[in-house]
Amino acid sequence: MWIDNVSLQPFTMEQWRSHQKERIHWEHKRKVTFQVKYANKTAVKGATVSIKQIQSSIPFGCSMNHHILESSAYQNWFTSRFKYTTFTNEMKWYSTEIIQGHEDYTIADAMVRFAKRNGISIRGHNIFWDDPRYQQPWVKNLSPNDSRKAAAKRINSVVSRYAGQLIAWDVMNENLHFSFHEDKLGVNASAEYFSRAFQLHPKTRLFMNEFNTIEDRRDEAASPANYKRILEQILSYPGNKEILAGISVQGDFSYGQPDLAYMRASLDILASTGLPIWLTEVSLDAGPNQAEYLEQVLREGRSHPGVEGIIMFAGPEIAGFNVTTLADKDFKNTPAGDVGDKLIDEWKFTIAEGSIEVSLFHGDYNITVKNLVNLVVSTLE
Repeated sequence: MWIDNVSLQPFTMEQWRSHQKERIHWEHKRKVTFQVKYANKTAVKGATVSIKQIQSSIPFGCSMNHHILESSAYQNWFTSRFKYTTFTNEMKWYSTEIIQGHEDYTIADAMVRFAKRNGISIRGHNIFWDDPRYQQPWVKNLSPNDSRKAAAKRINSVVSRYAGQLIAWDVMNENLHFSFHEDKLGVNASAEYFSRAFQLHPKTRLFMNEFNTIEDRRDEAASPANYKRILEQILSYPGNKEILAGISVQGDFSYGQPDLAYMRASLDILASTGLPIWLTEVSLDAGPNQAEYLEQVLREGRSHPGVEGIIMFAGPEIAGFNVTTLADKDFKNTPAGDVGDKLIDEWKFTIAEGSIEVSLFHGDYNITVKNLVNLVVSTLE
C-alpha cells in the first residue's frame, strides 16, 4: 500500500459524539414502513399503528452480587432497568469450593433462580481464573496430577450444573496477564478447558475474558494483537474448530479521559476475527468527571458494529459497589447512574402512535393496529 499526501485533523468531542450517534443509528436502527390491509388486500382507511418495544436486540446490562437476594429495593432497582447480568463472584471456583471436596452452589443457584424469574439473561463468570492470587490455598498446593483432576471436576460440575441456563461462559479469565493453570498443567491448559466446556455444552458461547485490551495502550501483554494470537491458538487446538467462540474485554478504565481512539482501533482489530465482542466489566474509577467519561466509553462500545453486548461492573452502594456506584444507599441515582438510565432510555424505542413509517432500533416489538371496528395486535422481530 502506498499512501501520499496524508492530512490528519483533530476531532472535537462534539464531532466524535456525532459520529458515534451516526454509527449507532446505522448499525442498530432500520426504517420500517407499515401497510395496513384487509384480507382482500385493500387498504384500511383511517388505521392507526401503535408500536412498543418489548426487547432490545443489543444487550446492555449490569453485574449483580449476592446482596440482591437480601434486598427487595435492590431487586426492584435492578429489574426495572436490566435484562442482562454477570455475577461478580458467586460462580467463581473460590466461591463454590472453598474447601476441597465441599461444593456449595447455594448462593449462585438462588441468584440464577431470581434472574430466571425476572427474564434476566446471565453470562457465566468464570470457570477458571489464571491469576495465582485468586486460587484457594488447597488449589495452590496440589501436585500437577491432582491439579488436573481437580480442574476436571470443577469444569464438569459448574458447566453441567448451569447447562442451558446461561448465554455464555468466560472459560478462562485473564490468561494474557497470568498463567497459573498453564504453569501447573502445560501451555495448552486454556485450550483444554475450552475443549471440555464445548463438549459439555456446545450451544453456549465461550469467551476468553481480559483487561486492558481496550483500556490501556501501554499494556503490551493485553494488546488486541496478542489477544487474537492466544485465542487463535486456543481455537486451533484439536477438536476446538467448531467452538461457538466470542471475545470478551473487560473495559475497566482507570480515572481520566478514556483513549477513545485506541478503544476504537482495538475493537476494529478484534472485530476482524468475525467473532462477536462483549464489553464485560465496564467501569471507571471515581473522580469529578466519572459520569462523563463513563458515558463516552459506553457510547463508543455501543457504536461499534463488532460489539454484541455490554455489561457494566457497577451497581448500588448498598451492594458494595464503591468504584462505579450507580445509586446511593437510598437507591437515588448518582451521576453515573443518571448516565446509565439516560442511555437505557435513549437506546430503546418506547411508544409511537399513528405511525406508518418509523425508524426502529433492532429488537422485538408489539404492534397494535386500530380502526373503527377492528383491533389487531401482533409481534414484530
